[in-house]
Amino acid sequence: MVLRILQIILPVFVIVAGGWIYGRVRGTEIGGLNRLNMDVFTPSLILGALSSRSFELGANAGLVAGALLVVLLSGLVAWPVARWLRVSPRTFVPPMMFNNCGNMGLPLALLAFGEARLPAAVAMFVTSNLVHFTVGAHIVRKDAHVGRLLLSPMILATAAGVALSVTGVGLPGWIGITVRMVGDVAVPLMLFTLGIRMVATRIDGWGVGLAGGLVRPIAGLAVALLLGPLLHLSPVHQSMLVLFSSLPPAVLNFLLAEEYGQEPARVASIVLAGHLVSLAFVPLGLWLALRGG
Repeated sequence: MVLRILQIILPVFVIVAGGWIYGRVRGTEIGGLNRLNMDVFTPSLILGALSSRSFELGANAGLVAGALLVVLLSGLVAWPVARWLRVSPRTFVPPMMFNNCGNMGLPLALLAFGEARLPAAVAMFVTSNLVHFTVGAHIVRKDAHVGRLLLSPMILATAAGVALSVTGVGLPGWIGITVRMVGDVAVPLMLFTLGIRMVATRIDGWGVGLAGGLVRPIAGLAVALLLGPLLHLSPVHQSMLVLFSSLPPAVLNFLLAEEYGQEPARVASIVLAGHLVSLAFVPLGLWLALRGG
């Protein structure tokens, strides 16, 4: 079990470390790469996975519901913690709700559960993103332009992928191959740019950062372990939900905080501390997931 966990988690952290080293040597300007990944590669990954004939929306409904509940209930747990820490909930709560199910979650799910389960992992990823671009953006700032966010390429790719999945149409052969080839760039690029991003991230208040780094996986795991029996998830879906719940805060939390001016330095500290803490909690989540699956 230990060897399998190392085989799963080491490639992820090695690529992140490679990005960090590259950022230290070559600089941290990744705006163009992030935009390309958000606009082209990740939407292609989502569209290819959701439109796959092997992906059945109904068969993953329980898992999607579980991911949604993990996101929302983690936020409810974090709200009084923010008050206790005397931190604005608009700063603290979103990183507790929205985890790194893209940069880190998709590679881990792929390595742990195989190619056949990647569409289910993508379903959790897009569920989290949909809530992040609506509820999460509104938490960060009441007057956030949710309509503009909903027209982003990732959301449009999600809508198209779900429509193709429901109708059973699928993408024509050569188009499907092209979309999947472009989408294959997304995951390693996510990890590499995450490492570069961490070079430019500075800890501003270790106390709040470490508190957030601990609350995120503890609240998520508690919710996921309680939800499994209630949602009657299959053993594999329960394992995938447990892994999803153990992930650290998403880098997107920092990007939104920076865009809306909601204490971005403090959010960055939570994100960075969360990824340091994940060195303990992600192996724990993998152990629980693999033991259950």
